[in-house]
Amino acid sequence: MGSDLEAGIQAIALNQKITFKMYGRVILPIDGYVFWVLSSLLPQPAFAKSGLVTAEELSEEEMEPRQLHAIGSLHYTADFRQEEAENYAANRVVFTSTEEIQELNAIAPGVMWIGEFAGLRFGFSSLSSRYRQANLWHYNGFAIYPDMGPQIIDNVQQFSSDLVVSNSLPAWLAIANYVPPWAVWGSLPTMFPSFLAPDNEPPPFATVHIIPESTTALASAPTIDPTTSTHTQLCSDRVRVTLWGVRNQMAMDFVDAVYRYSADTGLIGIMNVPVIRDEKRTQSELRTIAMKKSVEFEVSYLQGQMRNIATQVIKTCVPKIYIAGRDGIK
Repeated sequence: MGSDLEAGIQAIALNQKITFKMYGRVILPIDGYVFWVLSSLLPQPAFAKSGLVTAEELSEEEMEPRQLHAIGSLHYTADFRQEEAENYAANRVVFTSTEEIQELNAIAPGVMWIGEFAGLRFGFSSLSSRYRQANLWHYNGFAIYPDMGPQIIDNVQQFSSDLVVSNSLPAWLAIANYVPPWAVWGSLPTMFPSFLAPDNEPPPFATVHIIPESTTALASAPTIDPTTSTHTQLCSDRVRVTLWGVRNQMAMDFVDAVYRYSADTGLIGIMNVPVIRDEKRTQSELRTIAMKKSVEFEVSYLQGQMRNIATQVIKTCVPKIYIAGRDGIK
């Protein structure tokens, strides 16, 4: 069966060859926004190991080859969608190959392959309809939506390290690294923006979801700095923090840390009485529930202060303090 189907694919596709380029994930540390940068650009100082962005740790072996060519049959269908904010075509792509493409199956979490054909750029999210007798591999995905185009970086000039978000997210991402000298709590979970947590991140960690429609103004008008023309406004957000792999004590420590962070920095003001809730996340194969908790905050903040937060969000940081005295450095 496999040989007959292979002959049919070759006849239909006329030995169609699809070129895939490798992209590496780059994260803006001040707001957690994810960009996919062409792998050949990552060694440049503008990206790799810079203070502006953090790149996934990619070895030379993982970054080679930077292109691959796959032979098979590409099929796509266009679904035109009309929405309130935009009209666009969602092109569903199915690539059928007569041999397994190892690079598309076994890749690092910070690596993605993007293919291009007839003006369409696409990635794959699943491998489906696999039958051993047929000896075919079907890779499925959607072409890159027009509004996602700015997240794909093919040259350095396309990238900017400016803050993307306009809400209180930068302040939340910095909380896990805020450790005042008088803190009595232990280590806090690493914070990630909602929908942008790393693939298969092991607990404990936390995601921050700022409900979009909750962002409102508390001041009647914004303030424009006459010297710098910067815009700032007193606003409020409703924030839901989801804690994974966290027990009761760490969850309470997190809430205490938010209160302490608010009092010490003044970057956010807490407007409600937050309470920890236990959530239910199940997996029928295990017949148990995950350690999942959530807590909601209503906070006030100045948009201008969010732009000024330049703390790099990293997973581990051990500060060393040196005090110069009469007897030398301690």
